[in-house]
Amino acid sequence: MRFIHAADIHLDSPLTGLSAYQDAPAELLRTATRDAFENLVSLALEEQVDFMVIAGDLYDGNWRDFNTGIFFSGQMGRLKQAGIRVYLLYGNHDAESEMTKRLALPDNVHAFSANKAETFKLDDLQVALHGRSFKVAATTENLVHTYPDPIPGWLNIGVLHTALEGHTAHANYAPCSVAELHAKGYGYWALGHVHDHQQWDGASRIAYPGNLQGRHIRETGPKGALMVTAQGPDIQSVERVIVDVLRWAALDVDVSHARTLAEVVQCVGLSLEALVSSTEGSLTLAVRVRLTGSSPAHGHLFGLESQLRAEILNQAAAIAPGRLWIEKVKVETQPIELPAQVAARADAIADLQSILANAEDDQEFLQSLREDLMQMVGKLHLDVLHAVPQLEALRNGDARDLVRSVVPSLVAHVAQAE
Repeated sequence: MRFIHAADIHLDSPLTGLSAYQDAPAELLRTATRDAFENLVSLALEEQVDFMVIAGDLYDGNWRDFNTGIFFSGQMGRLKQAGIRVYLLYGNHDAESEMTKRLALPDNVHAFSANKAETFKLDDLQVALHGRSFKVAATTENLVHTYPDPIPGWLNIGVLHTALEGHTAHANYAPCSVAELHAKGYGYWALGHVHDHQQWDGASRIAYPGNLQGRHIRETGPKGALMVTAQGPDIQSVERVIVDVLRWAALDVDVSHARTLAEVVQCVGLSLEALVSSTEGSLTLAVRVRLTGSSPAHGHLFGLESQLRAEILNQAAAIAPGRLWIEKVKVETQPIELPAQVAARADAIADLQSILANAEDDQEFLQSLREDLMQMVGKLHLDVLHAVPQLEALRNGDARDLVRSVVPSLVAHVAQAE
């Protein structure tokens, strides 16, 4: 017997920040969650699984219109024609309190109650699925204690949307511990809420499949669901199935040995080639490039962020046409000479560093700088401002962060020009 365990699908999740990038693959990003879900349903049909479990956050809050629900019903219709049942639990994003729009579910879809833990029995397979949907988004009680005892001799599956222990990056909803899950006596725990794939073995198999499709740079790497195989009451295997259609990647490039902008771009190109080679298939890759290291090229990069990104986009287009999108380039290199070493030079560069260091405490200068730059800042989109903390601080009346962040690069730039 086999079933698919999925979670955190976030159908039609709204995308933010795209307006800051004119070259973003906007259409692909907008439809990615639907395309990944279609891939999952197609896989279920191809593999002829016995049923599917969705452990919360099918949706991403209330629908803008009914099209999201209609799309889901259409996919469930495909499964119904093949006799595949679906067991759906609502999490914090699609809790009863979050959804003001609803459509009737196809009769092959069974949703867990939010009032109390509910059990669905599959007599033909001797499988019992136990679960409880969220009534309100901020469900902070431990729900495990409300789940029923296992049915002896059957495969008991607990479906739960939970932060589990130690996941500080996620809201602490329906908290519980791994030990509590093992103690319940179920054969398998189908969890949702955490967007990374994780598994625990022991008295029970416990697993997060992760979300089905990465939606931003904080959700990198392959995404998908789990294919679970059982024999009687025992779990035989739990294997990942990857269904994403666009993959986010954070690419750190050490440019310690690069001396010029051209050499930096060359280093990035080699890293992009390696990334494409290590990625199976023809997925589009959305990449954030981060340049690191104490580099002789540090000063050369000052003020050339736009050209640098254009050069890297050019490299990406040549390496994998249509497959690589550079989401952002972050310059986090360091100058070869530390501030103390520059100060010891006792020359015009050292004097410049001293003047700039004092500038962050010169209120008259800071006010003048802010007045000059606010004309430019006022024309920027909010997504850009939120992406650059120094500009956000400038808009709020503080120019110190901007001066402080610019000084090392400016000094290195002048020193190299000299």
